[in-house]
Amino acid sequence: MRIYLVGGAVRDKLLSRPVTDHDHVVVGAQPDDLLALGYRPVGKDFPVFLHPRTGEEYALARTERKQGRGYHGFAFQADPSVTLEQDLARRDLTINAMAQGEDGKLVDPFDGARDLERRLLRHVSPAFVEDPVRLLRVARFAARFAPLGFTVAPETMALMQQMVSNGEVDHLVPERVWQETRRALAEALPSAFLRVLRESGALAVLFPEVDALYGVPQRAEFHPEIDTGVHVEMVLDMAARIAPGNDVVGFCALTHDLGKALTPADVLPRHIGHEHAGVAPLQRLVARLKVPTEHAALAEQVCREHLNVHRAFELKPATVLRLLSSLDALRRPERLATFLAACEADKRGRLGHEEDSYPQAAYLQQARDAAAAVDAAPFLAQGLTGPAIGEALAAARVQAIASVRASAA
Repeated sequence: MRIYLVGGAVRDKLLSRPVTDHDHVVVGAQPDDLLALGYRPVGKDFPVFLHPRTGEEYALARTERKQGRGYHGFAFQADPSVTLEQDLARRDLTINAMAQGEDGKLVDPFDGARDLERRLLRHVSPAFVEDPVRLLRVARFAARFAPLGFTVAPETMALMQQMVSNGEVDHLVPERVWQETRRALAEALPSAFLRVLRESGALAVLFPEVDALYGVPQRAEFHPEIDTGVHVEMVLDMAARIAPGNDVVGFCALTHDLGKALTPADVLPRHIGHEHAGVAPLQRLVARLKVPTEHAALAEQVCREHLNVHRAFELKPATVLRLLSSLDALRRPERLATFLAACEADKRGRLGHEEDSYPQAAYLQQARDAAAAVDAAPFLAQGLTGPAIGEALAAARVQAIASVRASAA
């Protein structure tokens, strides 16, 4: 029995990046061998075990054979005869198909280390086309490694385009699409995720609501980048800069302007009412991908209200209170912070405006704090009951917000 460190841990070591997950492959063993050593089985489709002390994953070396459509259409073989090279050959990218023995020696049959130096995301073998999840993974790795100069190898992009044209991508299950998307939105440059999907043709299949934004013009005085799709890319990257690793902010950024794809041609480049028009396509996207409730709820709020937030200083205090109440911000201030980060990303995700200040966020935070500080006790002491208490509280909160607005003027 031989044990090797594999995959991302080896890749990130060679890139001098922090290693968070340590995955291992075990060659020359069968399940009973690991069970006898106290490993705990967790794999449903193939033998994966957890180390009894570290909890790290150890998988038996395996091969896979395509026998159906989609992500689940594989038959696996895991037995002592499977070699390390055979196991590595089934992996997606060369930079993920390296292993390190317990002696520290690198095993790199597909030149992954060379591709790290060349900054290339390149497939291991033609079998890449058999698993549509790999297309999403390449796009996600582009979002992670684009800041380091990584690009998708032309021959790999050609295979990805083939996967779209032959319908393999159509068989992706919503849960996997969302899982990979969510992770991509938390990466350093999520715009690269969109660009790779779009070049492959997969964006139109998986995110038609987003794909439709490309080529839609905006008014140049407000959006020097003009193209709405480019704007969304810029907002995504600004969201990653403002709220690193926050995929809720990222999803809000991705979907905030979907209504602009529905603007009639004779109205362009203006987008009157796009914030309301965007709710319906957002809801369709959310339902199709089974997006979590909190992501969906905040994305809809950002879609509806981002223009109001941009002009926050022009809103009446009562309108500000209604906005805060719609977010449940008085009880859950963290929701307001997430919401405001997405709105700020929209405002600064424009060509030449990346370093703009966004005082609206501080004002609305202060307005929230002032409104939340209003106590019902004085009204109870006055003998108010029922709806009268609510009305008095609302009036006092409006006045508190007005005081904040006056001081900010």
